[in-house]
Amino acid sequence: MALTDIDPKYPIGDFVPPATISPDERTEAIATLAELPEQLRNAVDGLSSAQLGTPYREGGWTLRQVVHHVADSHMNAYVRVKLALTEDWPAVKSYNEVAWAKLHDMAAPVEWSLELVESLHARWVMLFQSLDETQWQRGYKHPEDGPVTVELAALTYAWHSRHHVAHITHLRAKEGW
Repeated sequence: MALTDIDPKYPIGDFVPPATISPDERTEAIATLAELPEQLRNAVDGLSSAQLGTPYREGGWTLRQVVHHVADSHMNAYVRVKLALTEDWPAVKSYNEVAWAKLHDMAAPVEWSLELVESLHARWVMLFQSLDETQWQRGYKHPEDGPVTVELAALTYAWHSRHHVAHITHLRAKEGW
């Protein structure tokens, strides 16, 4: 596929949850989550402040906002998974990611979020690797998405990881950075 044929909003396509989730798919999701910190760091390596301030698509977030969004989103997801593992199908709160992306801390150095993602994913992967079959089937109730099992959360955030790394790498390829 040519670079111009890639949808900049969904460069790897939209997430389509499988009807059933196999142990192999969970293992692949864990591997993706383990690889994200290095992939995200490599995706922004060597970019200038001006480049980090460039939106990945027209009307989209800047690359800096994308990195901070990954940290914000994955922190929320990690907490939701821990709630699912310790409570009986808790109702979780959504958050306004667009509003979060406009808060002042989005001007912080991307290194702060890269370090946060590195530590967060180390713990998240450790947690996922420890789960038994019953724990994978636990879940939470999301106000927009409805019931979400722990295994579906793992696959969703593996996709989310690849999705946002692709936003950055697609723009870099397009701009020749």
